[in-house]
Amino acid sequence: MRSIALTVYQGLAGDSNARAIPGAAAMAAELTPRLGVAATAVGHPEPVLDAHWDVELAAAGVDLDGLATVLDQAMTRGARPVTALTRCAAALATLPVVVRHRPDACVVWLDAHADLNTPDTTGTGYLGGMALAGAAGAWASGLGAGLPFGQVVLVGVRDVDPAEQRVMDTSGLAFVRVGPRVADDLRAAVAGRPVYVHVDCDVLEPDLVPTDYSAPGGLTLGQLREVADALAEGEVIGVEIAEFESTWHDGGHPVSPAPVVEALEPLWQRLTSD
Repeated sequence: MRSIALTVYQGLAGDSNARAIPGAAAMAAELTPRLGVAATAVGHPEPVLDAHWDVELAAAGVDLDGLATVLDQAMTRGARPVTALTRCAAALATLPVVVRHRPDACVVWLDAHADLNTPDTTGTGYLGGMALAGAAGAWASGLGAGLPFGQVVLVGVRDVDPAEQRVMDTSGLAFVRVGPRVADDLRAAVAGRPVYVHVDCDVLEPDLVPTDYSAPGGLTLGQLREVADALAEGEVIGVEIAEFESTWHDGGHPVSPAPVVEALEPLWQRLTSD
């Protein structure tokens, strides 16, 4: 059985508030007993900048490099990575490492947003909205690239800019909509390929878990479980979870990530049984 490398990212990654850093720590704490392995922490909490993408990327650069290094070391020794991320922007560091080790990986991107903007197309300057495009080499983040769009399956995306829609229409990536057939449609899109799974908590219906940038029309927790079941039918290379916030608002009571972790149980079973 391959070992699991559980990592928790604790640095900046384009944060608009400070709730995702403790949220990632809570996610890792929930995963530790389930996976039977302690988490390796990468990065150090800093005051949130809520700034333009280039300022955010410069501030996060050292910690994101560290995240890439830890993931690379884990995959080099044959471990399967499970990573609790703060923000989707941290995927700028993880996805290039994954596709370098596993060029056959199908990246399943569960998110309300496509994150396919570039510095030339972003209307907000938000770093997280450029994460998948950077990993695919549509712009140079300095953290690597190499992910072909043809190996990406978007799931649950529903809040899309016009520039992102053009990429979705022309790049060859696959798109699975939320609906009663979401699991079957995902099976067809993956087509038996080994998967690396990115879960942004805003893929869920709003008000299920605390997360930024939520949008109506998302997955229920039951549908997330069906999606996990479908993905666990084949090889699971690794999983990363982003955008879980520790509270619903600043100063609020802590919220448990257990519902998300439990919905993804088929993935944990697959990772720990192979």
